[in-house]
Amino acid sequence: MQGLSGAAEPVDLVIIGAGPTGLFGAFYAGLRGLHAKIIDALPQPGGQLAVLYPEKFIYDVPGHPKIMAKDLVRLLVEQASTFNPVFCLGERAIGLRRADGLWVVETGRGVHPARAVLIAAGIGAFQPNRLGKPEIDQYEGRGLYYVVSERRPFRNKRVLIVGGGDTAVDWALNLKDYAAHITLIHRRDQFRAHPGSVAELMRSGIDIRLFHEIKAIHPGDDGTVREVVIFNNRTGEETRLPVDAVIMSLGFKADLGPIRGWGLETVGNRYIKVNARMETNLPGVYAAGDIAAPEGVEPLNLIVIGFAQAATAVNYAATYINPQAKVFPGHSSEMRLG
Repeated sequence: MQGLSGAAEPVDLVIIGAGPTGLFGAFYAGLRGLHAKIIDALPQPGGQLAVLYPEKFIYDVPGHPKIMAKDLVRLLVEQASTFNPVFCLGERAIGLRRADGLWVVETGRGVHPARAVLIAAGIGAFQPNRLGKPEIDQYEGRGLYYVVSERRPFRNKRVLIVGGGDTAVDWALNLKDYAAHITLIHRRDQFRAHPGSVAELMRSGIDIRLFHEIKAIHPGDDGTVREVVIFNNRTGEETRLPVDAVIMSLGFKADLGPIRGWGLETVGNRYIKVNARMETNLPGVYAAGDIAAPEGVEPLNLIVIGFAQAATAVNYAATYINPQAKVFPGHSSEMRLG
């Protein structure tokens, strides 16, 4: 078995993923007196919140009637930093193995030994679904967007949004009073987005065209998007729209990536199977958040669920590391945190 030559000093818990679940897991590890290290492939903490919708409001975080995603990330980092976890950002976890009685997480930059591991990698490796039409996809970076992380590029612009899921609906609402004009097209009349968001969309006055798809993009003299051709997929009727930007919200392909080769029991290419303690089939390795599939229940990919699962995983990890420890940590209101 390969040893630990050149490895960093072991920590109690390595957390793979610096999204909301991983950040809260790091805080909770500190509550349990565990020294944690957080590894994430992204150069900044926050996961999907930071990459996909930092300027969108989140409404289902307890104690916050609404909070902007980037503000939630900032507060989670501040909370986790109470116990000085080690942040290893810009490092992708590519391997997991046992050595010298420890778990070792391998990245492109080194190896990180730990007594236990919590995998909180969100939806794993993800890429936006693309239309797959080169004549349209060629405009990515020239007014065509598959991933949007901020509103600024759309100020006073004419925007076409393509899609019927949460991302499409949420960006339409987010840009409603920011862009000059918004048209949303969807290839059918049923949305995949949250019903409350869809109801708000229908009341918004946004130009919504159902049973429509995009056929062509025409550039201006500078080579950027200036016009699109859309068509009614039931009648074939075509319409030309002057636009400055096109947001293609066609969803994402999620995949476990290298995690699939770690010997974990998985559910399809999307989830790691866990029990009620958030334990995987590998002793000392836990999973929580969007990547975890608890036995016997349908996964609920909600931030609040990830918080609860992180707390559960860390408490049981504490007893794995120290069998004399209690699962119940006591109430934080009874602790002195500084």
